[in-house]
Amino acid sequence: MQREYRRLSRRTQNLLSLPEGLNVDYKREVQAVKSSDLVAFANTPQGGTLLIGIDEYTADNGVQRGRVVGCDVDDNARLMLVNKSTGCIPNVEIQIFTENLAASKPIFRVEIPSGQHKPYCTQRGEYAVRTDGRNRALLPEELLAIFMEREGEQFLSRFRDAVYQLENQLGTVSHALSEGMLGVSERLHELDHQLQRTLGRIEQLTDSNKKRSRNLMQALRQSQAGIVQLENSIAPVINDQGQHLLQDIEHKLGMLLDLLDSDGGNGGQNH
Repeated sequence: MQREYRRLSRRTQNLLSLPEGLNVDYKREVQAVKSSDLVAFANTPQGGTLLIGIDEYTADNGVQRGRVVGCDVDDNARLMLVNKSTGCIPNVEIQIFTENLAASKPIFRVEIPSGQHKPYCTQRGEYAVRTDGRNRALLPEELLAIFMEREGEQFLSRFRDAVYQLENQLGTVSHALSEGMLGVSERLHELDHQLQRTLGRIEQLTDSNKKRSRNLMQALRQSQAGIVQLENSIAPVINDQGQHLLQDIEHKLGMLLDLLDSDGGNGGQNH
């Protein structure tokens, strides 16, 4: 961005064609700029411009205008403006342009955008706002409205961030849950297949072999209890197909136990 102009910029020429007002203020020298001038523009919705090195005069039609008379534009003058802006609470952002360098009357154009952290005040606690051609103190109800607007924006920003983070976390949990349930479904199908094979083999056992199946019965009872516990723990999240598969596995385990119990009892009577 160009910061220095050999002549007056088009923006400055347009501002000089207007009287002091809501968006522009003329100052004869840098020392005439006060922190309240910067605060007043920062507290307005559209910001404003300070033209330094400009003297006011009254035109033939009675309207006040600005005349270029020049001012000091050295590093000390620039530093003075920066110190005034950083002395505000919070700091007021400014952009300094040096113009009319080719002539013997250089000036400063200081742009003060509308602040993002209103309300601004001076180190002495003065809250001001720019009105038509002058600065005035902010009224208590105006200050309250600014504070409420700022807090509302901060709340909405934090709320949106929280919702965004929650949506991401839910998406991660949902993805992990889907993968986990897929693994559970695969294990259940494997278990169902093994039970079917076990049922077929037990039906082929002789009575003597069935009498020696105590360890198998104990393992089956533990498996049945584990299946019931698993069904209770994942019932809120598993789908209908998974619930039916769990119930079917539990039923087959019961059939195995009944078969071994009945055969064991009959074997004992025959013995």
